[in-house]
Amino acid sequence: MGQDQTKQQIEKGLQLYQSNQTEKALQVWTKVLEKSSDLMGRFRVLGCLVTAHSEMGRYKEMLKFAVVQIDTARELEDADFLLESYLNLARSNEKLCEFHKTISYCKTCLGLPGTRAGAQLGGQVSLSMGNAFLGLSVFQKALESFEKALRYAHNNDDAMLECRVCCSLGSFYAQVKESMKIALQHGDRPLQALCLLCFADIHRSRGDLETAFPRYDSAMSIMTEIGNRLGQVQALLGVAKCWVARKALDKALDAIERAQDLAEEVGNKLSQLKLHCLSESIYRSKGLQRELRAHVVRFHECVEETELYCGLCGESIGEKNSRLQALPCSHIFHLRCLQNNGTRSCPNCRRSSMKPGFV
Repeated sequence: MGQDQTKQQIEKGLQLYQSNQTEKALQVWTKVLEKSSDLMGRFRVLGCLVTAHSEMGRYKEMLKFAVVQIDTARELEDADFLLESYLNLARSNEKLCEFHKTISYCKTCLGLPGTRAGAQLGGQVSLSMGNAFLGLSVFQKALESFEKALRYAHNNDDAMLECRVCCSLGSFYAQVKESMKIALQHGDRPLQALCLLCFADIHRSRGDLETAFPRYDSAMSIMTEIGNRLGQVQALLGVAKCWVARKALDKALDAIERAQDLAEEVGNKLSQLKLHCLSESIYRSKGLQRELRAHVVRFHECVEETELYCGLCGESIGEKNSRLQALPCSHIFHLRCLQNNGTRSCPNCRRSSMKPGFV
C-alpha cells in the first residue's frame, strides 16, 4: 500500500470513527498497519489506534500500539514524532497505573531537544506527570506539574487542556481533603501540615490569595510546633510568592530572608536555589543591580556546591532542556558533551562507563 492509498484509508477510518462506527474504523486502521510501507502513514495510523483504544478503555492494546509507534518514530528520525510517541507511551502507562514508568517517560519527553511539537504537547506531558505523581500521593510534585500544565494551557489558549487540568486538580483536591480528614482523626500533625501546604498552593495557583495566606500561616504554625524547619521554608516560600503576586515585593523579601536563614541552618541547597532564584526576579523588577548581582553569584555558588553542572562544558544542568546522560558511577553530563568527548570512562572519576543510562 503506497502513500496516497494509506492516506485515503486513514481518512476513511477517521470518518467511520467520527460517526461512531468504532470497530469498523479499527479494522480499516489495522489493515493499513499490516499493508502500508509508508512510515509517515504508519506513524499516523498508530496514533489513531492509540487514541481509539484509550477512549474505549482498552489500555493494554493502547500500550501495545504505543510501543510500536516508538519504533516507527525512531525509524523516521524526527524529534517531533519521538516526543509524540513517548507521550503516548507515558499516557498508556498512566492508564495502567504504572506511575513510575509514566514519570520516567514524561521526563524523557521533557529531555528531548526543542521541537515544534514541544509547545503544543509540553502541557500534556506535565499533565500526565502530575496525574502519575497524584497516583503515588506525591502531592507537592503533582501540584507543580499541574501548575506547569495550566501555564501551557493559558499561554497557548488551549481550552481542552485547561479543562483536563481542572479535572485533575479536582481529583487532587479531593485526595488532599481525604488525607486531611485522616490526619485529623489520627492526630497526625506532620500530615496535617503537609495537607495545609497543598491546600495553600492550590489556592495560590488559582489566584485565591485571601484563602492561601491563612493556610500557609496554619501550616507554618504546625511546622514550627513539630520542629520541621524544611517545612517552614516551604511555607515561607509560598507566602513570598503570594506577596509577589500582590506586588508587595518588600514583604516578599522579608519572607524570603526568613526562609533563607532556615534553609542555611538545615543545609538544604535546593531550597536555597529556589529562594535565590525568586530573589533575582524581585531585584530585577526593582532595578537594584547590586542586590541582583549578589543573588546571581550566590545562585551559581549553590549550583557548584550541589554539582548541578556538566563536568565537561561547565554549564548549569536544568537551565535549558538538554538531554542528559547518567553513567554507572552516578555522575551526570550533557549527552552532547559525552558524545563529543569520545572517552569510554567517566571524565570525573575515570571509572568505566561502557553501559550508561539515560536520564
